[in-house]
Amino acid sequence: MTELRRDILQCIGNTSMLPLRKVVPASGARILLKVESENPTGSMKDRMALAMIEAAEADERLKPGGCVVEYTGGSTGVSLALICAVKGYPLHIVSSDAFSHEKLDHMKILGAQLQIVPSDSGRMTEKLTRDMVEAARLITEKTGAYWTDQLQNTDQLAAYHQMAEEIWAQADGNIDAFVQSVGTAASLRGIGEGLRRRKQTIRMVAVEPAESAVLSGGMPGGHKIDGVGAGFVVPLWRPEMADQIERVSTEEAMAMALRLSREEGLFAGTSTGANVVAALRVAGRLAPHATVVTVMCDTGMKYLKTYGKQL
Repeated sequence: MTELRRDILQCIGNTSMLPLRKVVPASGARILLKVESENPTGSMKDRMALAMIEAAEADERLKPGGCVVEYTGGSTGVSLALICAVKGYPLHIVSSDAFSHEKLDHMKILGAQLQIVPSDSGRMTEKLTRDMVEAARLITEKTGAYWTDQLQNTDQLAAYHQMAEEIWAQADGNIDAFVQSVGTAASLRGIGEGLRRRKQTIRMVAVEPAESAVLSGGMPGGHKIDGVGAGFVVPLWRPEMADQIERVSTEEAMAMALRLSREEGLFAGTSTGANVVAALRVAGRLAPHATVVTVMCDTGMKYLKTYGKQL
């Protein structure tokens, strides 16, 4: 008999991994996709949100009866809202109209209090990120709440080290490259550290929006790939952790996300589209027997209104 789980938080992690079948060329390297949409809120951010809260509980930065604050493009906020609902912490989220309305609604349904920072025509920009960070700082200063501060928080790396162990086991150690888009940089950094403990020669590939390619020396700009491309070099980024950086445009990411739905039956967000575009480029440079791993960061159910505009 299968053992009952204590609560929904025990359903985080241990997600599936599967090969892409139709969007890949027949003679190219194998591309494996880690299906993080299987997490309770449909996002890989469930992992890091739980890690940040549990680390803060352990050292009493977050005490019983305390409150939590965060700024977010959406997925981290939804994940924190789930965890705070289960654990009983009030949550104050700073977000923006630039991000998926489904995510904002999801946070509110889970009990979070939202403060919305206006964007420039619905685009993600450096100024918007900095404005949200400042709003979260002011709330923390006023209320004395615990600020998870995802751009700075290294507690989340442990969650991605565990994800690396899952990836390694599922791929039987046959990994030549790992590809991941960069938001806070924690997932690329943490998974990269975990995989390189197993095999130092795995090629690490960062993905960023072509319209705001600051990690590869470009100018900041506006884009519409949710959850990535802050518009400045984020604190957790380390140049040495990426062997190469791929620039993917919003248009390319959106087109690939729709292809994944229609050809693979995988309904994912735009950051996943960007990951797969970059993974295809990497696979095209490797031998046919090679394996590239990337991530389905979240479910497309978070972007129904966004995709509806493309149909």
